[in-house]
Amino acid sequence: MTAEEHQITGGLGGAVAEALGEHGPVPMERVGVRDCFGESAPPDELLVKYGFTASAIASAAEKAVWRKP
Repeated sequence: MTAEEHQITGGLGGAVAEALGEHGPVPMERVGVRDCFGESAPPDELLVKYGFTASAIASAAEKAVWRKP
């Protein structure tokens, strides 16, 4: 699982997915901004909007764990 405070396209999650693909398939989740332009707002509001809260990141991790065979 990766969490990036920016666009996920071309980010750390892609690099991790490549490495995992070479060593065996495992479930993976990427948390990050998906295909939209940046915007201005108070940081706390943006973290909630884009799913960077602790509970959202934990939910993504649980999702990956439940998909593991």
